[in-house]
Amino acid sequence: MSTIMEIPEELRPYEKVLLRGPGSLDDSELLAVILRTGTKGQNSVELARSIIAAGGGKLSGIRNLSYRRLLEIPGVGRVKAIQILCLCALFIRFSAAFYSEREAYESPEWVAHRYMEELRSERRETVRVLYLDSGDRLIAEETVTRGSTDSAPFPVREILAGAFRHDAPRILVLHNHPSGDPDPSDEDIEVTRRLFLSARLMGISLSDHLIIGDRKYSSLRDLGILT
Repeated sequence: MSTIMEIPEELRPYEKVLLRGPGSLDDSELLAVILRTGTKGQNSVELARSIIAAGGGKLSGIRNLSYRRLLEIPGVGRVKAIQILCLCALFIRFSAAFYSEREAYESPEWVAHRYMEELRSERRETVRVLYLDSGDRLIAEETVTRGSTDSAPFPVREILAGAFRHDAPRILVLHNHPSGDPDPSDEDIEVTRRLFLSARLMGISLSDHLIIGDRKYSSLRDLGILT
């Protein structure tokens, strides 16, 4: 173990950013800059490596660490645990804000990427409904239900009531599979068809039903379910 000051100046995270930009830092060094300090027995870079290791050795795994789990990592106290949780939340919001700059929600790929980080972080199945105008622009969005790790109620009546409440001629439904596999189940297909037919009877168009997995998604429209 060495302190940050004992590391050659050109190899310290802050100095590397000034010399070569933040892209020159590896994952542990980037996290170390956010943490700012280490603890007794390890510098900030070593502490960052321990946190990444606790997340399965991948930076993305940090988002799965709860506050309680973070406190179990030697060197992580209340303040650093909160910093890490807020960092993960900031990343999700940054990703959402980046994609929200586009107005129309007509591309399944774009919509899936817009909500990917947010929904893949959910540990329970969550049903989100986007209420759209005739030009596929967002009027409102609602989380209509949260279920268990492998299922969630799909309230067709509540979804359609929301369309009338928001005066939305089109709706787009998303839900996540915490398992990471976005392939639709038989139940997913059945309830999507039921929603599609019920919406059509009321003059509402079901634009798509997207299932979000781990960096993957399924579009039930592309699979031919919405016919």
